[in-house]
Amino acid sequence: MNAEPVYILGFDDPAAGDVATVGGKNASLSNMVRTMRSAGLAVPDGFATTAHAFRDYIDANGIESSLRAQIAAFQSGRSPLHETGETIRRLFLEGEFPTAMAEAIRAAYQGLSRAAGVHELGVAVRSSATAEDLPDASFAGQQETFLNVRGERELLDACRRCFASLFTDRAISYREAKNFDHLKVALSIGVQRMVRSDLAGSGVMFSIDTETGFPRTVVVSAAWGLGETVVQGSVNPDKYLVFKPLLDELRVRPIIERTLGEKERKLVYARGGSARTVLRDTTRRERESFVLDDEEVLQLARWAMLIEDHYGRPMDMEWAKDGETDELFIVQARPETVQSSRQTARLRTYRLKEKGKTLLTGSAIGEAIATGAVCIIRSPADIDRFRDGAILVTEMTDPDWVPVMKRAAGIVTDHGGTTSHAAIVSRELGVPAIVGTGNGTDVLSEGQAITLSCAEGDRGHVYEGALAFDAEDIDLAAIPDTRTAIMVNLASPAAALRWWRLPAKGVGLARMEFIVSNAIKAHPMALLHPERVTDASELRQIRALTSGFANPAEFFIETLALGIAKIAAVYHPYPVIVRLSDFKTNEYAHLLGGAAFEPNEENPMLGFRGASRYYDERYREGFALECRALKRVREDIGFRNVIVMVPFCRTPAEADRVLEVMAENGLARGGADLEVYMMCEIPSNVILAEQFATRFDGFSIGSNDLTQLTLGVDRDSGDLAPLFDERSEAVTRLIDEAIVKAHDAGIKVGICGQAPSNYPEFAAFLVQEGIDSISLNPDSFVATIRHVAEVERALASGSRTDTATRSTETAQ
Repeated sequence: MNAEPVYILGFDDPAAGDVATVGGKNASLSNMVRTMRSAGLAVPDGFATTAHAFRDYIDANGIESSLRAQIAAFQSGRSPLHETGETIRRLFLEGEFPTAMAEAIRAAYQGLSRAAGVHELGVAVRSSATAEDLPDASFAGQQETFLNVRGERELLDACRRCFASLFTDRAISYREAKNFDHLKVALSIGVQRMVRSDLAGSGVMFSIDTETGFPRTVVVSAAWGLGETVVQGSVNPDKYLVFKPLLDELRVRPIIERTLGEKERKLVYARGGSARTVLRDTTRRERESFVLDDEEVLQLARWAMLIEDHYGRPMDMEWAKDGETDELFIVQARPETVQSSRQTARLRTYRLKEKGKTLLTGSAIGEAIATGAVCIIRSPADIDRFRDGAILVTEMTDPDWVPVMKRAAGIVTDHGGTTSHAAIVSRELGVPAIVGTGNGTDVLSEGQAITLSCAEGDRGHVYEGALAFDAEDIDLAAIPDTRTAIMVNLASPAAALRWWRLPAKGVGLARMEFIVSNAIKAHPMALLHPERVTDASELRQIRALTSGFANPAEFFIETLALGIAKIAAVYHPYPVIVRLSDFKTNEYAHLLGGAAFEPNEENPMLGFRGASRYYDERYREGFALECRALKRVREDIGFRNVIVMVPFCRTPAEADRVLEVMAENGLARGGADLEVYMMCEIPSNVILAEQFATRFDGFSIGSNDLTQLTLGVDRDSGDLAPLFDERSEAVTRLIDEAIVKAHDAGIKVGICGQAPSNYPEFAAFLVQEGIDSISLNPDSFVATIRHVAEVERALASGSRTDTATRSTETAQ
């Protein structure tokens, strides 16, 4: 006697964990319900139709022969894609459910409604193909989802439409590209209790950085209302980055990025009429507010790690917040298929060789550079106009655009964030994209030559003209290990994550000035004393920058802290040495409001800079903000690997004053394991090194300033450039003396200047003198570490050379 066919499986049924039975999406939901609820993961209840139900629907309606004929006609070229898809979908939509199948769906829905204590529960009806969400193919957005479905009649209609959506044009095209047999793929339907995220918010998250593949972060995107706006890329969402290794530590909040998105629209339930959902404009308050608070972001990040650990691979997840209960839920989880499949042993880097006019900026997707002619397409109906190898410029994309996206050299969109459809597909295709430009379709012109650069951090740039660029492949497995710690110099938080694969032993110089000038943009004293700013335009810009923060001081502290934290995350737990601000007065004056607080100096290079500012009443309040930001990085966010470095400290007495002011602002040397280093860049630093060594935990030699002050050569002078050479014997003698005195005092000494990158023989000299660390710009890391390894091997074999003398002869 034949067993009754199984048409329905609850998510809590072990049989629902089989991809061949319920598809990748529903199998994942079942796995989470059955294995992770006990660990606190919240997943809405639901059930799935089986692959058997899909095949019985085909048999009961006599669809198979017509379906085979249509697919054969398409593959032979006798029928175009749109006609094939439309005909096959009509076969499904005109079909009827077998009685037993319809009754099984109704009974399961009634059970869900009773469990929720309502007569007709609102549900989400999602498609889950049996060849979907596999480790090497995402299939994201290929089939349909129906939200706020209520009642048995609406549910059966949505299920019929889900079956038909297995043959959307985009799904047919994608399976062709992935070489999947159309007739061997079945479709399961997931029916899940709707979370009232229309009253709160929702979004997506990844357990890996989607742009760089950095595996130690969780990326969370959030927007108001239902999550389809984030998935489709019709809004620019909030973005949060969470550092995984610190998530289990008590009393820290390891959020290393909070970016407020515009969130211009939200998808909510419709009130009456045939439409189930409707898109509405958000209020000003919603646009200026974050969707999630810190505790909610951290909760989602912990769930992301739980899900990743369960599956043993990076994951792509969707979440929703219920506006009636304030509860968070995970509503989908599938493997991340792009970054996790890339080789981590190789790094391809891109570098522009020339500058151009910036036309647009947006979120960078990928790390490549592309050039081409603009091709503006506003509607899928006009896709046939696209020219192979052009730059596709459009408002936003959805799965219908995939065929043309494959043929593009690059992609630019007006809307969408880093988790939008355009971003996800661009990564999978390996096509660089800049999304969320705001007005790319208006600014760019048809046929215009442009350069699209995603190689400058998380902000992508569209430049005028076809600019020249270099691309280089680096075999990371071939990079040797060295006794000398080889570190990197970093300034841009956005660019920092690009270099995580380099086997650096930390960050030897993190420049605070870049964060101040590029993210904060305003003089710290102007933030504290806006009444002294006389330029009305600058005052308006300052107010715009600080809106949304409790006060201007909090804007400075939070922005600087997050910038430093992102740099500190890259090489945690290795040391990250953050230099306190070292702007000159002319550079400070160019910040918003800066002119009101800076003196005019004949020689700013030797003027009111570095340590002398920190205890001076003219800047002391601004310095307090720097200290509070660093304290937040170390103690609130949790990066105890951050070391603070004092630049341009002229005398031991000045060092004492700086350390005293730092302690007053919560940065006491030794407190909370804080180490404080000093830039060794003034001849007095070397001459009095024994005295400075009692006040600091380490030295970092700044060869640029040490050279200009030793030789009396302005390093910015073009006329004197031939005389400026770090290899001069006068300079190398001072460096040698600094290394010896530091080691005699029992403290570490490194170098963070440009010379080791520029001159291999200078790097050899440093290694021979026993320097502890050399910090380099990332683009010169590989070549220099290889040279350092050679020198160390030669020293180990006893073949020391007098590099210092050779360096002096070269300079002369």
